[in-house]
Amino acid sequence: MSEKSEKIKNFDPNGVGLKNGHFIGLPFEEADASIVLVSVPWDVTVSYSAGTSTGPANILQASAQLDLFDADVPNAWKSGIYMRPSDGKILESNNQLRELAKSYIDFLENGSNLAENESMKMNLEAVNEGCENLKKWVYEQTSELLDAGKLVGLVGGEHSTPLGYLEALSERHKSFGILQIDAHMDLREAYEGFTYSHASIFYNALKIKNLKQLTQVGFRDCCEEEVRLAHHDARVSVFYDWTLKEEKFVGKTWEKICKKIVKTLPEKVYISFDIDGLLPNLCPNTGTPVPGGLTFEEAVYLLKTVLKSGRKIIGFDLCETGGEGNEWDGNVGARVLYKLANLMAASHHLNK
Repeated sequence: MSEKSEKIKNFDPNGVGLKNGHFIGLPFEEADASIVLVSVPWDVTVSYSAGTSTGPANILQASAQLDLFDADVPNAWKSGIYMRPSDGKILESNNQLRELAKSYIDFLENGSNLAENESMKMNLEAVNEGCENLKKWVYEQTSELLDAGKLVGLVGGEHSTPLGYLEALSERHKSFGILQIDAHMDLREAYEGFTYSHASIFYNALKIKNLKQLTQVGFRDCCEEEVRLAHHDARVSVFYDWTLKEEKFVGKTWEKICKKIVKTLPEKVYISFDIDGLLPNLCPNTGTPVPGGLTFEEAVYLLKTVLKSGRKIIGFDLCETGGEGNEWDGNVGARVLYKLANLMAASHHLNK
């Protein structure tokens, strides 16, 4: 019997939630887990409220009280999930650069002229260099795991964090699409001067040649530049939150809407889940909350529709969960994260 099989045999999924430092108190270590969750404690470029850098730690702490039964994925926990704790050096770098970024953002919001201030130019350069280093770190971490045969989920932090992971996936998949659940389009070019801004993640992702489709769902806060880009790039399909609501108001079922959304996606799908795509009462301490959004059940049904369609989930991220001290945000985030991991496992038939 393998070490993993032994752990499954000796673990009681009906017992007390263990505070053993593992996601949902599961018994697995990284070596025997099929799915590894990489924590990326980063919120350097957030333009409204900071704090999501400790979102991964908040999720990990809150997960201890979750129950393991998943009605959609039998024996889900047996696939083996391990969540890496946040890296202290990355968090330290984040905290230092966040102070520079905040000073710079305040400078811009006061209408000051960057060309006339060398100190702020240096702040911007330092932040951009730090974000470039973070992207490389994420690429290296996720590449190593993919090479080891692991399925990978990324847990932010702000929404800029998955770019290095998407680049790693593009080296292993000739064609894939992204399903993005979000309140924002994140299609701005170098927002506020930050090359890897949280608001620029999908502007940057569209530069990845093997990315063939970006399907955006739940958007209700965007600028004209983003709308223009989305409507002129044939790879982008947009399902605005107000359109989804209007379709429901006139009697269209969520089932039909979800099938229409999923139909735009190719065989291989990456799911990018910004938690502010949900109703704000489910994520009150996210970085940039916006009225409107999906219910928890609507989001899960959409994800299940991806699985039922026969598409393969090759990876995912969950970003922008409120940080430590916000237990409810961590609670909801942990449940979304578990569902994402379970559905990815099911799409690879790991729950059999």
